[in-house]
Amino acid sequence: MVLRPTLAAIFLLTAACQQPAPAQAAEEAVNAPAPKRTAEEGDGLKTAIFAGGCFWGVEGVFSHVEGVTSAVSGYHGGSKANAEYYKVSRGRTDHAEAVKVTYDPAKVRYDQLLQVFFSVVADPTTLNYQGPDHGTQYRSALVPMSEEQRETAAAYLAQLKKSGVWQDPIVTKIESYKRFYAAETNHQDFMKKNPRNGYILRWDAPKVEALKALFPGLYRSRFRTG
Repeated sequence: MVLRPTLAAIFLLTAACQQPAPAQAAEEAVNAPAPKRTAEEGDGLKTAIFAGGCFWGVEGVFSHVEGVTSAVSGYHGGSKANAEYYKVSRGRTDHAEAVKVTYDPAKVRYDQLLQVFFSVVADPTTLNYQGPDHGTQYRSALVPMSEEQRETAAAYLAQLKKSGVWQDPIVTKIESYKRFYAAETNHQDFMKKNPRNGYILRWDAPKVEALKALFPGLYRSRFRTG
């Protein structure tokens, strides 16, 4: 079935990251522990994938991290045939909404990105949901792109489980890389393009403010597009 453009646009709006109830508060930031294992990735730009709920906020936070050169919203874990927003939003494609982050390890290391992720982006104790968004497509997952990243991620998750910061069990998984499919153009740089969007104001703008407060040395006021 082929949707007409106008109907497709309407569907995308209704299937988008969910608006919270009026009394529903944004998630609180957490002081995730400093990683004990330092990532040693050498010179040159590196890439990693993070899934942590609606990709608007994940992309928005990493776009404000010093050393990140690119943050691209997309889909990881399913096939190319189903890598479309209105299909992924149904939660039946095996994809996770995810963000591919490219960064300079001379300015920000992978282990630091992990600390940022669990401090201000994603709750590692919620299975298949973040905030108001429910479904496997909103699971929290780390997708390493190298053995060094995989070992660093495994060590940090083990550290989080022993930290006592969270009362509930840590359920974030490490997923093997399959293929990453960039999301549609209207989802790229969404926070930058839609700063007054209700979802952004309630759920994602506070995450950027938490990044600024908790990681002043890594915070960049300018949103890095692309």
